Amino acid sequence: MLDLYVVIVNYNTRDLLCQCLASIYDSRGAFSYQVCVVDNCSTDGSAAAVRAGFPQATLVESTINGGYAYANNLGLRAGAGQARTFLLLNPDTLLPPSALADMLVFMDAHPDAGAAGPRLVLDDGSLDRACRRSFPTPTVSFYRLAGLSRLFPKSRRFGRYNLTYLSPDESVEVDSVVGAFMLVRSEAIQQAGLLDERFFMYGEDLDWAFRIKAAGWKVYYNADVTVLHHKRAASRHSLKAQVEFYRAMYLGFRKNYAAGTPLPLSALITAAIVVSGAAAVALFWLRQQIGRPQAAEVA
Repeated sequence: MLDLYVVIVNYNTRDLLCQCLASIYDSRGAFSYQVCVVDNCSTDGSAAAVRAGFPQATLVESTINGGYAYANNLGLRAGAGQARTFLLLNPDTLLPPSALADMLVFMDAHPDAGAAGPRLVLDDGSLDRACRRSFPTPTVSFYRLAGLSRLFPKSRRFGRYNLTYLSPDESVEVDSVVGAFMLVRSEAIQQAGLLDERFFMYGEDLDWAFRIKAAGWKVYYNADVTVLHHKRAASRHSLKAQVEFYRAMYLGFRKNYAAGTPLPLSALITAAIVVSGAAAVALFWLRQQIGRPQAAEVA
């Protein structure tokens, strides 16, 4: 039984993936692990690079790009029964040598932890705010959609989505950590099930944490371990990503909150998601049109 099974979903991030794998295999500590790379139909030679540079890794080449949750589930199934903990890890992360060992020690010290994540920092050293979050309940979602979380980040009421009122130096129980680095106990997976593949590229980690906590486990943010998250901005240039972000928001609300929300409020929240999503997609499209190079004039 391995201590850790690492699942990395890759889509056209060959260079970052190779850097991430190198940092994993440079890890220090007395623990056993296996790495599984799930390639989601990349066209940049990622799979060949893994075979050539990291033959010790398990490589799963998906025949379809079924999304982030779908691909992670391929990796989780490949490692089923092999490890006591599983790590969802993005290829745009870089691990310090002690990160994996320290996170495993943290899990051992917190037997009630179904999942945990470290402090993620961006290239400029700032906190990746997604690394510790509250669930997007109707109230929390309203504060976010209304911009109140941005206006009053230090408020315990309005700053709940990204817990911006808490010090990043404080290790604390949270509702969810982000799928870029999400360490999950195997027993929690057995009880909560795999990721919901209806979520294509957003929201699946929040939904998973929701089910893990519903099964009686806790989720922790560990401020004592820091991991670099390049957080590539490629998805910001994708219209599909814009659509999927708001579709995930709608799906998460309908799945986990709609049944307990009064109908008028439910209709209001749904309308807010649709309007916000439509506005975001329209603005994205407009910016693309403005920034698109014009064809050269023919003399």
